[in-house]
Amino acid sequence: MENQIILLIIFTILGYLSGSIPFGYLIGKIKNIDVRKQGSGNIGGTNVARNLGFKYGILVGLLDISKAILPIYIASQYLIIDWQMAIVSISPVIGHVFPVWLKFKGGKGVSTVAATLFMILGLKYSLIFLGSWICMLLIINIMSLTNLIIVLSLPILFWYKTHSVSYLILSFLYIIIIWWAHRENIQRLKQGKESKLFK
Repeated sequence: MENQIILLIIFTILGYLSGSIPFGYLIGKIKNIDVRKQGSGNIGGTNVARNLGFKYGILVGLLDISKAILPIYIASQYLIIDWQMAIVSISPVIGHVFPVWLKFKGGKGVSTVAATLFMILGLKYSLIFLGSWICMLLIINIMSLTNLIIVLSLPILFWYKTHSVSYLILSFLYIIIIWWAHRENIQRLKQGKESKLFK
């Protein structure tokens, strides 16, 4: 048990540090643009796409997903208890939203949450979630509002697939983190000033 706790601590720290890698900021810097000072000021794929182009936004999204999948996958080879994997799974999300390299001011956490869905729920349910997200985005046409709504379905998905209290708690923590990270978007939504994806 002691070895499991040590491994849990190690994987949690590695997950946080991996999640903290600010790919959006780094790619922006390569293109001589500080994305934190452009558009919404966010380092995520959406703001990168608006300022650097769609292909760079996709690249950032894929890299952000990868930085969450990798530490969770490695941890899954050593840890099998739900509550331990739940802790490791949330660590890259926390790292993405509160990156140590950028004074704890990071992204919205959606891409890293999506990565943990794939690791916990598997391909089938992840594709269902992705398909629902795409359909909702096309209808609503506002990225932030789509994210705020779709994340509310996580407790149902997690409980239906896992029947694990640990993962159910994790899903509610994801909701709290995502909604907190979108607090500025929520204010703009209330004011009717939030940008639409397709104009």
